[in-house]
Amino acid sequence: MPTGDFVQEGAPVTEAGAEALLRGICFKTGPPSTVGVELEWFVHELHLPELPVEPARLEAAMAALRALPLLSALTVEPGGQLELSSLPAPSLTECVDSVSADLDAVRAVLRSRDLGLTGIGTDPWHPPKRLLREPRYDAMEAYLDRAGPAGRAMMCSSASVQVCLDAGHEEPGPLGYGRRWLLAHLLGAVLSAAFANSPFHQRRRTGWRSTRQALWTEIEPGRSFAPPLDAEPRGAWTGRVLDAPVMCVRGGTDAPWDVPEGLSFRSWIRSGAPRPPTRADLDYHLTTLFPPVRPRGHLELRMIDAQPGDHGWIVPLAVTTALFDDPAAAEIAYRTVKPLAETAGLLPAPRNPLWINAARYGLADAELRSAAETCFDAALDALPRLGASTAVQCAVAAFTERYVVHGRCPADDLLDPAHGKDIRI
Repeated sequence: MPTGDFVQEGAPVTEAGAEALLRGICFKTGPPSTVGVELEWFVHELHLPELPVEPARLEAAMAALRALPLLSALTVEPGGQLELSSLPAPSLTECVDSVSADLDAVRAVLRSRDLGLTGIGTDPWHPPKRLLREPRYDAMEAYLDRAGPAGRAMMCSSASVQVCLDAGHEEPGPLGYGRRWLLAHLLGAVLSAAFANSPFHQRRRTGWRSTRQALWTEIEPGRSFAPPLDAEPRGAWTGRVLDAPVMCVRGGTDAPWDVPEGLSFRSWIRSGAPRPPTRADLDYHLTTLFPPVRPRGHLELRMIDAQPGDHGWIVPLAVTTALFDDPAAAEIAYRTVKPLAETAGLLPAPRNPLWINAARYGLADAELRSAAETCFDAALDALPRLGASTAVQCAVAAFTERYVVHGRCPADDLLDPAHGKDIRI
């Protein structure tokens, strides 16, 4: 690929330069060898989780957490959610071990302050309330509010498990990047259904097993929808990025950011107004796109709700890694989910019928349940080949037995009156 069209940080970006850059950085191919995870959690009062944490207490707790020598990056989301983002790990085991150690340290600090972490896809108690006051979040909220309340709820009232995997080989095959891109968008619906864990929002049943996933269907399509899957992935994603609306034009230090209407990044390049965009603007624009699968050199799978329990996050991480990185399991998963494309139809994820069924019904949907049973069995077979520990294998087996074989998901526990009392709805 020629390098002359690549743009430099701070220099105005041309349309050809932006296309070359996107094609070069979004799908970095090679043998799958690393795995990562990003975990979002709600911070709550340890003994009365339905009570909101006072902002001053939360800020003091976060300051104490930032002093910890963590391997993961620790950040705070606009609504006060805590996020841990692992480093790329050379194996599933190393990823689990490093993040588990970081979480143990985080929980110890929070516990000393009578605070804890809740793993659930949407805040079941409180309306969205933004705690971080920064120009970028002011601009993001103003932009998302134009399409309705879903964007603000996504910012402040949602939490997820995001699994990050290498894009795959350049050539075709079970581990080729084209196959993995398609697999992510079909298997993604199965993962969304199996791990759905957000049936409540603002103290009411929403009618969805994954309210968090339902929110994504209501956010502006150019920002949250997948690109066409019948096109070559690099070209399809490049077109989606350049034609997506610009959320905001960054201002100077502490200055308000402009929130344009109807301005795509491509049209911004062509017009050069309100100022010519730079490489830094393109990099930031990429962070404001929220499709269910986001290529960032690696593939970032964003459709899984935050999971209950201290270690619930390990199961979706292990299952997803096994189904993508073990060649035999990847082949089984692909053959299993490929027929789901007929249900998905021509609409993009997450607004097509397949993804809507996953969010609304979880594994109560017979088609998704059948696919999940086959895929989870394949993952269980693959985990020993990936060197997964006995504890990880047992966790996946227990989840499979408790939920998958019975057509249930964690949301069904919350909807059961015997379990719903645990979160005091």
